[in-house]
Formats: sequence, C-alpha cells, structure tokens
Amino acid sequence: MEEQGKGKLQKGRAWAAWCVIVGGLIALVLLMTFSVTKGSAPISLQTVWDALFNFDSGNTHHLIIKDVRMPRVIASAMVGSALAVAGAVMQGTTRNPMADSGLLGLNSGAGFALSICFAFFPGVGYHQVIVASFLGAALGTVLVNGISSFSAREAKPMKLVLAGAAVSALLTALSQGIALYFGVAQNIMFWTVGGVAGVDWQQVRIMIPWIVSALMGAIVLSRSISLMSLGEDVAKGLGLNTAIIQLLCSLVVLVLAGTAVSVVGAVGFVGLLIPHLTRFLVGVDYRLIIPCSAVLGALLLVLADLGTRMLNPPFETPLGALIALVGVPFFLILARRQRRAI
Repeated sequence: MEEQGKGKLQKGRAWAAWCVIVGGLIALVLLMTFSVTKGSAPISLQTVWDALFNFDSGNTHHLIIKDVRMPRVIASAMVGSALAVAGAVMQGTTRNPMADSGLLGLNSGAGFALSICFAFFPGVGYHQVIVASFLGAALGTVLVNGISSFSAREAKPMKLVLAGAAVSALLTALSQGIALYFGVAQNIMFWTVGGVAGVDWQQVRIMIPWIVSALMGAIVLSRSISLMSLGEDVAKGLGLNTAIIQLLCSLVVLVLAGTAVSVVGAVGFVGLLIPHLTRFLVGVDYRLIIPCSAVLGALLLVLADLGTRMLNPPFETPLGALIALVGVPFFLILARRQRRAI
C-alpha cells in the first residue's frame, strides 16, 4: 500500500510538472506577444502579425517590433530561465534554501568584472563581455564561500547569505569607484539598475547558445542534483562522485548567471523565488524542478519587464527594483524560518 501511495504521488507530481510546463509555455507565448504591443508607442496585435509575416522595412511600427521589442522580450525570457535555473541548481547542490546568484555574490562579481572590462578594455566584443562576466561571477563565488567557511567546517545558510551581502557590497562599491574614476559610469549604468532596454539581436544571438547549453547541462545533471539535495554523505553512499558533480554544477551556474548579468544587469531574487514556487508545485525532484523553473522564470521576467513599461509610462521603472518589491518580503520570510541556522 505504501509503495502504491508513493507511485501515485510521483505520478501526480509528474502530471503537475507537465501542466506547469505546457501551460507555462502557452502563457509565455501569449504574454510575449502582448508585451510586444506595449511601450511608449502602443501597437496593435494586427500590426505585430503583419510585422512577423509581412515585414515592411518602410513601416516605423514594423521596425520597432523587429529591432527593439522582439529582442527585448526574447532576452527577458532567456534571462529569466537562466536566473531561475541557476538558483535551483545552487539550492539543490548546497542544500541552502536561500541560495541565489544575487544573494551569494555572483551578480556583483560579474558587475565588478564588467566595470574593469569597460574601464581598461573599451570596445571589446560581446563575447569578451560574457567571458568577463563568467570570471567575475567565479570571483564572487570564491570570495563568498571562502569567507563563510572561516568560522565553521560547513557553511550554514545564513552565514552564506551574510558573507554574500558583505562581498556584494564590497564588489559593488569597487565597481562604482572604477566607473567614476575612469569615466565609464554611463556604460555600466544598465548593470546598476537592471533591465533589458537596449538589448539587440546581436546580443540575443550570442547569449542563446550559452544559456541553452547550460540549461541542457542542468537538465542532464538534474538526477544527480536530486541526490546531492539529500546530503553529500547520502549521495556518496549511492555511488555519486560528488566532487565532479559539484564542479559541473558550478560551471552551469557560472554560465547561466554570468550570461544573464551581462545582459540584464543586477537583477536579484529570481533564482530565490522561482525554485521555491516550483518545489511547492511539483515536489523535490530536480528532474521536474529544473525544467519547470526555466518556464516559470521566463514568465516572471517577461511579466516584470512588461510592468516596467506600464507602471509609469512613458518612463520605465528599473527592472531590478520591481522584482525586489516581491523578492525582499519573500527573503525576509525565508530568513525568519532559517533563524535557527545562524
């Protein structure tokens, strides 16, 4: 009877995951289409249809749709998926429910690397910018984990968060200092406020292979991540090479977070919110959590980007600030639950 109950529960979770994925993808397509119509110049759905299938280079609205709004919504969806899956992988491998690329220093590390890149290597290509983001994210990760491990053999969730806050503050201050001293503050302003305004097709074409490859890597590693979430000793007992899995998962997270930050800037809390919501919907199996997180993360960021244009038209609200309005209260609730781990 117990085995039958477990089987029914697993089938129910799998069914819920399929509903999230299929329903989420349908909602994502509809929301992206609606998002293309909104902005400083409202555009009808019929015009969007004509721009997609009967493009006229002499039509101003068609040019706005093709060159401005479509890259923007595609970038929003890709970055949302990247940040959400990066958070899910981090939470699973570290068994830290408060893990997020923004909270644990990856975003600020990537921003620090970008400020150095713009100050000392002006005119570099976007490929080099992404590589710099990877290196900066890795620096942030090393610093946070190093500091949090000073006082204990195993870093507890709140210690990691406190170390992440300290490292993020330091790297952000250094980034701003470099930007002001070398006169490149305007070049990295997008990182400070966060947003996808100004994303072009070149950036989209470059970022898609990186993000898609890392997402596929996360899906391939999802079974191992589920075992890691049970504890390192349990995973080793089940024959898992935890060192290799940790290394591969770290590379996946660095690619996802580094690419996302190079496009959207300092947007946090996506990787914190979405995995928790996904676990509530589909359970604790990362074979379900990771693809569902990718869909829900894309939905969240496309919706948030739409909100930045609709809250105070014709001006835009910073994307990072809008997501933080939801993310900060959730973080405080989660931190209160983890107070015994301090």
